[in-house]
Amino acid sequence: MSAITVSIAGASGYAGGELLRLLLFHPDVRIQQATSERHFGQFVHKVHPNLRGQTTLKFCGMDDLQPCDLLFLCLPHGEAQKRIEHFSQIAPRIIDLSADFRLQNPDAYARWYGQSHLRPDLLGQFVYGIPELHRQQMQTARFISSAGCNATAAILALYPLFKEGLAQANQAIIEVKVGSSEAGNRPNEASHHPVRHGCVRSFKPTRHRHAAEIEQELSFNEAMTAHFSATAIEMVRGVLATAHVFLNRKLSEKDIWKIYRSYYASEPFVRIVKERDGLYRYPEPKLVAGTNFCDVGFELDGSTNRLVVISAIDNLMKGAAGQAVQAFNIMHGLPETRALQFPGLHPV
Repeated sequence: MSAITVSIAGASGYAGGELLRLLLFHPDVRIQQATSERHFGQFVHKVHPNLRGQTTLKFCGMDDLQPCDLLFLCLPHGEAQKRIEHFSQIAPRIIDLSADFRLQNPDAYARWYGQSHLRPDLLGQFVYGIPELHRQQMQTARFISSAGCNATAAILALYPLFKEGLAQANQAIIEVKVGSSEAGNRPNEASHHPVRHGCVRSFKPTRHRHAAEIEQELSFNEAMTAHFSATAIEMVRGVLATAHVFLNRKLSEKDIWKIYRSYYASEPFVRIVKERDGLYRYPEPKLVAGTNFCDVGFELDGSTNRLVVISAIDNLMKGAAGQAVQAFNIMHGLPETRALQFPGLHPV
């Protein structure tokens, strides 16, 4: 099979850099172009120094994009929908890592983003980008919209419970602790080292936009409500989601284990982490850094029928570039694990 040609629009950000790192070593891919308006003409490794000696690729401008087999979009929110017609003429298939096409309902988009969508006619044409939920649709998809990192952690943690109708739909309380890379690579007042160092800062206790994705993907027979909060902590990569749900009926931990096993036993990138003892009996972001894994664990409070579900991902991998490459593999009939086999490091 000839190499699949791909280009990356917006390749100078953290997600774009991770895509470059993964795709440079993907045996079925040839990276054709990588764009950056800020770093036009510079070698890629000037911005992503971990790629020094791995590529001689230089950043080009968005207007220089040539036809390719698939185009990854890593652009700021709002940009993809402005230029989607142009992008769809460049490539027959698109994977968008921004938030522009994640929500299927135009009214929901307007409610959560405070403005009308520029291309509401296309919202239903983008497959929501969590492979564990939408693998079959991805196989024939032209457009995929990668899921938000916080949403990915929360959805994978809770999907089996809500799919089976075992959790109360309006009582899901989800708190995520996130690393600084989630804010992107443009410096701002909040990322200034004396301000950011050592902080545990609640930056979005309500109305986080990823809650909309969670509600969209976990609403089955009835609408689900995600009571969602986000806190920044002293970490570069990673998301730790702690979700509290109340079960509709009495279940034992063994019952819950069986439910999660039935959904995730054959998934290459979801690991159930529940040990009886030791330091690593629950998921930890540090242990999945650089990987495409989502680790999921839980503990039952039998006295209140409350189930605490914990999940951990690398926000730049399973929450962005890694998940996008997983979707890319599915679209092209390749093994899902292609170029994603890195098991992580310990200790870090």
